[in-house]
Amino acid sequence: MRLARILLSVVLSGCGPVALAQSTADYPHRAIRIIVPVAAGGNVDLVARTLADPISKNLGQPVLVENRAGASSLVGTQFVAKSAPDGYTLLAVANTFATVPSIVANPGYDPLTDFAGVTLTCLVPQVLVVNPAFPAQSVKELVALAKSQPGKISYASSGNGSTGHMAAELFNRQAGVTMLHVPYKGNSQALIDVISGQVAMMYDQVSTSTPHVRAGKLRALAVTSLKRSPLLPDVPTVDEAGVPGYEDITFNGLVAPAGTPRDILLRLNRAVAEAVRAPDLYNRFIERGVELKASASPEEFTGHIRAEFEKKGRLAREAGIKPE
Repeated sequence: MRLARILLSVVLSGCGPVALAQSTADYPHRAIRIIVPVAAGGNVDLVARTLADPISKNLGQPVLVENRAGASSLVGTQFVAKSAPDGYTLLAVANTFATVPSIVANPGYDPLTDFAGVTLTCLVPQVLVVNPAFPAQSVKELVALAKSQPGKISYASSGNGSTGHMAAELFNRQAGVTMLHVPYKGNSQALIDVISGQVAMMYDQVSTSTPHVRAGKLRALAVTSLKRSPLLPDVPTVDEAGVPGYEDITFNGLVAPAGTPRDILLRLNRAVAEAVRAPDLYNRFIERGVELKASASPEEFTGHIRAEFEKKGRLAREAGIKPE
């Protein structure tokens, strides 16, 4: 009798891996959801929706995009963290995914333990723009002016811990200056107030600010990538303009709940990589200042998230950005 129980235990213990192997072998066999944790219309939403169709064709199943906005992306992010790790519910992420745990007291998720990286989807540089009447004509002049007026030159952002806020604080640290942060509840009003002169400057995505720069409503001092933007080829990088080594690029990507089998993560990674390589799609986004790009592996993207988490956590501590 005891031998029979032992044999039964051995057989049952083998069912889990066999069933898992079967489930990953036929993946996907139904529709996949990409949860976008912010409102429709922004860059994260646009990239996810544009890539959904080619990813669907590569996988042979529908890929549906669903917006679950709220609480600075926490609603959608927490939903995916609690979803089954089966590859059918993914999360579209940006820099704030790795930044929020450093600036929110109870984010309800850990980007390193609750999720597994799938792939990068794009890189988007920001641009430092100032009101046309602002006296500094270059980054070097801005640094000199800021050092002569510590804490008086204002810069806008779309909120505490936002990409624009963190880019500005990184600039402050590396340039050795102090400027006044003016947070807004959204990017649009912040940009309007820089254009009107209520605030001196801000870091904004190249795709959003370029039309205003070309119209003369804003002046671009530098872009935040280490290479110049094709949208603003005459505008230097911050590194070129006098703050050596400065780089701060917004990224978008896809993650899955922790525990998702690696075979599934690899399948998704390859489907996205094939999608972003399409010349017509790539060129269409480059014209908007967005570089479509996939990670070489799920592990590479997980490493990218870890590096961003550590970098922005350190920056938040140094800049005294307190959890809210």
